[in-house]
Amino acid sequence: MLSCTLSLCSALVIAQEQTSATEPELILVRGNQHQHGSTINASEGHVHGVDIEQRALLRPGDMLEFVPGMVVTQHSGSGKANQYFLRGFNLDHGTDFATSVDGMPVNMRSHGHGQGYSDLNFLIPELVEHIRYRKGNYKAQDGDFANAGAADFELKNQGPELLQLSLGQHQYQRLLASGSTSYDSADWLNAVELQGYAGPWQGVDEQVKKVNLVSRYSTQQHDSAQQLTFMLYDNSWNAADQIPQRAIDQGLIDRLGVIDPSSGGNSNRQSISGHWQQQNFRASGYWIQSELQLWSNFSYFLNDPLKGDQFEQSDKRQLFGGEISKELQLKLGSLDWSHQFGLQSRYDDIDQLGLSLTENRIQHQAVRMDQVQQQSWSVFHQQQLQLNPDWQAQLGLRYDWMSAKVESLLHQENSGRASQGISSVKLGLRYQSDEAQQWDFSVGQGMHSNDARGATITTDPVTGESASAVPLWVRSEGAELGWRYLQSKQWQISVAVWALQLDSELVYIGDAGGTEPNRASRRTGAELAWYYWISPVWTLDLELATSRSRYKSNSADEGRFIEGALPAVASIAINYHDDTGLHANLRLRHFGNRTLDSYNQQQAPSSTVLNADLSYQWQQWEFGAELLNLTNRKVADMVYFYPSRLENEATAVEDRHFHPLEPRMVRLSVGYRF
Repeated sequence: MLSCTLSLCSALVIAQEQTSATEPELILVRGNQHQHGSTINASEGHVHGVDIEQRALLRPGDMLEFVPGMVVTQHSGSGKANQYFLRGFNLDHGTDFATSVDGMPVNMRSHGHGQGYSDLNFLIPELVEHIRYRKGNYKAQDGDFANAGAADFELKNQGPELLQLSLGQHQYQRLLASGSTSYDSADWLNAVELQGYAGPWQGVDEQVKKVNLVSRYSTQQHDSAQQLTFMLYDNSWNAADQIPQRAIDQGLIDRLGVIDPSSGGNSNRQSISGHWQQQNFRASGYWIQSELQLWSNFSYFLNDPLKGDQFEQSDKRQLFGGEISKELQLKLGSLDWSHQFGLQSRYDDIDQLGLSLTENRIQHQAVRMDQVQQQSWSVFHQQQLQLNPDWQAQLGLRYDWMSAKVESLLHQENSGRASQGISSVKLGLRYQSDEAQQWDFSVGQGMHSNDARGATITTDPVTGESASAVPLWVRSEGAELGWRYLQSKQWQISVAVWALQLDSELVYIGDAGGTEPNRASRRTGAELAWYYWISPVWTLDLELATSRSRYKSNSADEGRFIEGALPAVASIAINYHDDTGLHANLRLRHFGNRTLDSYNQQQAPSSTVLNADLSYQWQQWEFGAELLNLTNRKVADMVYFYPSRLENEATAVEDRHFHPLEPRMVRLSVGYRF
């Protein structure tokens, strides 16, 4: 099987009370919570919406950094999906980490930019009720992409009745209006968010124009609940893509400059989702329509010295899907035996998957144009058996079947059909001798899907050479040993060792329109999280993660290191919250050097950033300040190593290309609660 490694998750929601007759009751909520004794795995946790509101966020995707060990960055414009790192993975824009919002999948299969594309810009942080996360592939309800883990966002039924205006440097503007009404057992929540941003870049104005709308109707009775939610998102932006280090060294541009100011994108998303629960039976369904146009230029004049290397990627699709599940509580002799049965389905009707060469966003050559219909059916069964007061066992079974039809409009030889099924088994064992301490051991199988175009390809659309098809599914296997201890009135600690291997690092390279079949890989690591309540008003959070990522086999022309893998992450935060309405949060996030090539000859430098959040509530008024990159560190959000060519160069040059983190910014807000 696998070797094991150390992984930590932690989380905590705590309420501490002062019951003095002369002092009002004080309740502190910490959102990173392990539901101690109720989960089989140390790497599961829960983040409360209160904590999300009280942390400085540069972008909505930063909410995933509440998952211990997760790093969220960006290598392009504000409207593009973020870059994610977790457990030794450079997750690109979402591959190998599954994200959902109210049961709707965020990861996009067979996407125009990259497999698993996960754009969270349609979320309004103030409307998130909580985030439930799981690291590893040990839960039967988690399927496609859930190798490193999964996170489920759930929105509020009753939102804040709030009008808030935020202003900041570089023409940052944000207006949020939300409110809800209640009658009988029903609630109706409505919210609108408007945002603009120019960015600190020299040579390009981001011109971000973002609109988010949310409307939710929900009812709650003693044994049933229903929800119907409508969401709309629209965004356009110009992008400051990654830049080559030599252009700065030669004085051609500033570190905040750009090479191709015409890069950028447009994105929109509409969705309708519904949930129904009757006692232990649940049903949900969704419809999503999304579009993306993305213009990028990472190599400048390498391929076309006259027109440049800008290209356009387009994606236009509709998604339909849903899930039904049933929970049963049975007895096996005198033992408690719980079961969950579920059926999941998803259908992607992709009308346009395009890749074209462009100049100043004007197309001059089409490279790929495809239409894809992709469907999956999944059944799962999760059961837990309470062996005795101290021991609990878990068994998860899952089967996924996927079919795809690809119609290549430019290369008919790449059209075709493919289908494949894959089964997964997951096991867990928990030992809890008392209320304070818990040990657990988990093993599991998981998977991620490959781009459907890679499963039918016969000819490389760029070179015209023959190409080999790849399977629809890639298998993963993982194992984890965890321990956590809760000293209920003062601190909680959680530690885990983990290991994960993939049969292949196969990914679809959206920037080139082809499939890259990489070797099998193995990752091992260790994580620790410690939460300490210094006093009723002060708390301290510490999260550490380390990992080792390697290809399992040697290659004649490549090394064993996995490019972009992040080996070390650290986060430390101190929080203050009192009963006068004052809240302060100071958080330092560090990620270490990471390899940029398979021989580890090129490394990206480490990055440390300090963010702060300060807010005060006075009667119905709220005042806040976010201080991002407080120490004004000149660090990179993303670094790559590859060949490119500038307009004044005769040949290609291998160089580091990076996207700088925005300099220090202050954002002030004022809000009124009705």
